[in-house]
Amino acid sequence: MDANEAAEDGAVVPPAGTPWEVFGAFLKLGLTSFGGPIAHLGYFRDELVARRKWIDEKGYADLIALCQFLPGPASSQVGFAMGLLRAGPLGALAAWSAFTLPSALILFIFATAATALDNPLGQGLLHGLKLVAVAVVAQAVSGMAKSLTPDRPRAGIALAAIFMVTFGGTLGQLGAIVLGAVSGLALCRGAVVGHKPSLSFGISRSAGLFCLLAFVLLLFGLPLVVSALDWQGLRLFDAFYRSGALVFGGGHVVLPLLQAEVVRPGWISENAFLAGYGVAQAVPGPLFTFSAYLGAAMVPSPQGLAGAVICLLAIFLPGFLLLVGTLPFWDRLSTYPLAQAAMRGANAAVVGVLGAALYNPVWTSAVLSSADFALALSGFLLLVVWKAPPWIVVVLMAAGALILQMA
Repeated sequence: MDANEAAEDGAVVPPAGTPWEVFGAFLKLGLTSFGGPIAHLGYFRDELVARRKWIDEKGYADLIALCQFLPGPASSQVGFAMGLLRAGPLGALAAWSAFTLPSALILFIFATAATALDNPLGQGLLHGLKLVAVAVVAQAVSGMAKSLTPDRPRAGIALAAIFMVTFGGTLGQLGAIVLGAVSGLALCRGAVVGHKPSLSFGISRSAGLFCLLAFVLLLFGLPLVVSALDWQGLRLFDAFYRSGALVFGGGHVVLPLLQAEVVRPGWISENAFLAGYGVAQAVPGPLFTFSAYLGAAMVPSPQGLAGAVICLLAIFLPGFLLLVGTLPFWDRLSTYPLAQAAMRGANAAVVGVLGAALYNPVWTSAVLSSADFALALSGFLLLVVWKAPPWIVVVLMAAGALILQMA
């Protein structure tokens, strides 16, 4: 019986390494992986495929295809799956914690020190970080539009999503993604992308179904429990779980989702929200660790360390439940034309969702003068044309905003 047959029968494939080995490899990646999810996947390939040979090139490409298909933080899902493949469930936990905690700790420290920035220089620095968010989100919209809306039907879906987010209120983001998926079934039935099975993670179908059921129950059950118990900690978990469950197309898409969940209710100010998002661009590791900053900086209790832990766990959990739940069925699911068409439509809608967020709140709260526009445009060109590392752009734009503040 080969590995794929063992997985079909529910047998667990023996891990090839140890959790400590996985932790060490991903701690190095968590401390050095700048540049966002696409860059992370390049770092993973160099370290885990080319150097350590944990998986072959085809298997790695198949794994990326799966994680791009699912909502959630794609690079973190790939890392989680690599840990699972190498050392079983403990390896998956080791991969996530080592890759995530360095940036989460930095953002937590920034959140707890935010009161020290309540002075003219500090306000200038925060404004520079908000301008960083303009440049980074504009880069994300530009790059995603090229790959996810290459034709008229998908461009139309993205435009419809912008209108839904603009006029749809709190349900606009969810409605836009659902509309995109439904529209994709009718408009995006292109050539079917083939897929050949090559990976086995030792997860039985029953375990996969359990994870999928848990994902659905938490997504739809948490709001009911929150309305009955009215506990802020549970409300916080629900908000971040729902945001993590609806992120299609990359980590930047979490920006409008979280803005709707935490800024509109008044849990954190828009200025503090965008400043933290700017700092998140300057640290290595996954963008989802922005949640640790938000949990620590919020006004309602729980906040501080408790809030950071709740938000961090909640936003990653749905993506990992979906990943583990889908792994035993991926080889068959990925060949269905309707599933591929729905994902094309949903991904096109994501471009519209992020495009709407680029204007409000990112642009409207940061670009207040012609000098701000020039600085934001400079950051965008540094990222897109000169391919500057994001942390360098953060430093330069923060310095530029300080100079403008003192002028």
